Amino acid sequence: MSDDSGLWLLALGPAGATALYWALYRYYRNTDKSHAFERETAVEAQPVTGSDGKVDEIKGTRASRISGENGGAYRMRVQRTPTDDG
Repeated sequence: MSDDSGLWLLALGPAGATALYWALYRYYRNTDKSHAFERETAVEAQPVTGSDGKVDEIKGTRASRISGENGGAYRMRVQRTPTDDG
C-alpha cells in the first residue's frame, strides 16, 4: 500500500463541503428560476399628472382642550374588576 491511499479521503472533505454548499445555494436561491425584473419587464414612462391645489389650512390649535376629556377623573376611567377573595 502506498502513502497516497488516504489522500483521496482528505480531499473528499473539502470537495464534499463545496458540493453541499453549492447545492444548498442553488436550492434556496433558485438563481436559474428567478425573475429578472430589470431585463424582462418593460416600464413605459408617462408624464406626471395631478394638481397642486390648496385643500385646507390649519394655523395653531383651534381648541386648547379635547371635549369630553376625563384626564382628571381617574376614578371614572379606571374601574376595579370584582375578585373572588371577598
